[in-house]
Amino acid sequence: MTGHLADVMPHVAAGDLAYVTEWIAGAAMLITAAGVVGQRILARRSISLQITLVSLVTVVTALASVGVISYRMYDSADRDVMLELMGIAGLAGLLVALFIGQSVTRATRRLLGAVREVGSSGIYTPPEITLPTELAGLSLGIAEAHDRLSRARAREQALEASRRELVAWVSHDLRTPLAGLRAMAEALEDQVVTDPRQVRHYHSQMRVESDRLAAMIENLFQLSKIHAGALRLSPRLVGLGDLLAEVAASTEPVASAKGILLTGAVAPGMAVLIDPAEFGRAVKNLITNAIRHTPPDGTIELIGEIRAGRACVSVADECGGIPLGDLPRVFDVAFRGESARTPDPLGGGGLGLSIARGIVEAHSGQISVRNSGPGCAFTISLPLARPAPAAVSRPAFSHR
Repeated sequence: MTGHLADVMPHVAAGDLAYVTEWIAGAAMLITAAGVVGQRILARRSISLQITLVSLVTVVTALASVGVISYRMYDSADRDVMLELMGIAGLAGLLVALFIGQSVTRATRRLLGAVREVGSSGIYTPPEITLPTELAGLSLGIAEAHDRLSRARAREQALEASRRELVAWVSHDLRTPLAGLRAMAEALEDQVVTDPRQVRHYHSQMRVESDRLAAMIENLFQLSKIHAGALRLSPRLVGLGDLLAEVAASTEPVASAKGILLTGAVAPGMAVLIDPAEFGRAVKNLITNAIRHTPPDGTIELIGEIRAGRACVSVADECGGIPLGDLPRVFDVAFRGESARTPDPLGGGGLGLSIARGIVEAHSGQISVRNSGPGCAFTISLPLARPAPAAVSRPAFSHR
């Protein structure tokens, strides 16, 4: 190394270069070792002290190097001037290091204070001071994480509230038919009812209540599979028009019993890749819900058409509309939009729309509701299996 320095500084004696090199290398190693030890001692202390330590190591190393060179190559007067200049420069460096360290420490404490405030207020508010790039990135990451956690907590609270509501409502709905079954069974067992016509009526009513219980239990089982992600679909290519006609025919007796006109129109050639049984169940739930809320002599319209390259199925009723505050909750579990829990002759316990949403989403579709005309319209949107004309055909079915 001395040979290289001699090439760079040919006017300096080789002995002086060797002396300076040896002393500077030794001093640098000693100061570096002291700096490493100091850093380990200050590892858990303020970052301001650590930055000051780095600056101090740099300044002391530079002073030692200049001191060795001045001692070997300059006279006393020049040496003093050189050391004074280096001392001033070193002091300036230490002051700058202290200022930077204090700024970083202050920013870190403000960031830590903002994080601690989350525990009491539940809201993360980034510090108002200007943060270094790294701390600003950390603050942004904390804000994003807090936002995600807040959304997750809100979803969890909503699910928990929905679960408690479901347990309470379904318990009530199960208690009603069970109480009726028990009363009728006890009446028959104690021979309180002996008239053959009344006995037949009790037997018929017991069958009706049993069917209601079976329907509710089936809906609960279906909903549990949807929420657990255990719903198994067997998709195949299906003509949507044929499927909608079958669903309309299966719900026609219920609509006729209430004096409701069930009509519809379907676009030709609407091929979709679905599980016919499960998707038909979703559409049937929408029609059943419409029958439940449409007054006698009303009309329910089932439409299948192409919108923006997607297959759309809409069920429009004459329920009188849904309050705007209830629209976001229509598909919530056990939501009926009414405070009183009265026995539902169609069964279901308020689970039909939740099941319909789960089935539609399992088919990569979307379901929505809006107020329209004298009632509301539920719309299912699905991807088409192949392109189809966008025209709506003439009414394909009409039942009263």
